[in-house]
Amino acid sequence: MTTIIYDGTFEGLLTVVFEIYERKLQQVKIHKEEWRDGALFETVLTVITDQTKATRVLKGLKERLSPEGLKRLYNTHMAEMTDSDKILLGYILHVFDSEKNIEEGYGNKYVLRLSELTKMIGRERHRMEAFIRFQKLSDGTFYAGIEPDFNVLPLLINHFRDRYTDQKWIIYDLKRKYGIYYDLDKVEYIEVEFSTDGDRSKLPAIYFEDEQLYQHLWKNYFNSVNIPSRKNMKLHLRHIPKRYWKHLTEKI
Repeated sequence: MTTIIYDGTFEGLLTVVFEIYERKLQQVKIHKEEWRDGALFETVLTVITDQTKATRVLKGLKERLSPEGLKRLYNTHMAEMTDSDKILLGYILHVFDSEKNIEEGYGNKYVLRLSELTKMIGRERHRMEAFIRFQKLSDGTFYAGIEPDFNVLPLLINHFRDRYTDQKWIIYDLKRKYGIYYDLDKVEYIEVEFSTDGDRSKLPAIYFEDEQLYQHLWKNYFNSVNIPSRKNMKLHLRHIPKRYWKHLTEKI
C-alpha cells in the first residue's frame, strides 16, 4: 500500500493520477498535505503539483468525459466534502481503465457515490441561492454572510452576478473565512478580518442608515403572509434547516 500526500488542489489531484500510472502503483491511499498516522512499513509518497502532468491528465479526461461530467469532478473537489478525494481518485482511475464512457455506470461504487455527492452539492448551492439575505452597508455595498456545509461559494458567482449586475455586493463564507466581491465589473475573491466573529447584531454602525427599516418591513411582510392554521413545522424544517436561520432576516 502506498500513501500519497498532495497539496489539495485539483491540479495536484491530476498530478497524483499521472504519478500512479507513471510508477505503476496498484494500491494507493490519498491524503491532503501532511499525514502522520501511517501503518508500519507503509510507503509514503509526496507528490508535488506539476502543471504539465496535470494538463496531460486533464486532456485525457476531456476525451473520455462529457463537459458536464468534467464539471462535476471539479465541483466535487472544490466542495471539500469528507472522503471526496478518495472518491474522485477512484472515479478518475475508473475513467482511464474503461474503454467506454462510464458516467452512467452506476454499478461502479465510485460512479454512484460521485452522483450522490453531486446531488448534495447541488442542494446546498440551491439553498444558498434561496436563503442569502443581503444587508446594505454604509458605503452602499450589499453584504451577506453564509456558513454552508460545503464549499459552494464559487458555484454561486454566476447566479448572483447575473441577478445583481447593478449593485456592488459581497458574499462571505464565515466558516472558511473567504468571500466573493462584485464591483459592478468583475468578481474577486477576498478575505476579511471580523473582530465580531461575523455576528451582524454587533455591527450596526457599518450598515446603511435605513437598513433596520428595510429589515423591519421584510419581517412584517413575512409575518403577514404566514398563516398559523397551516403551519407545518416539520415540512418547514425540511426546506429551511435550523442551521440557516441565524442568517435569515425573518428569523432574527
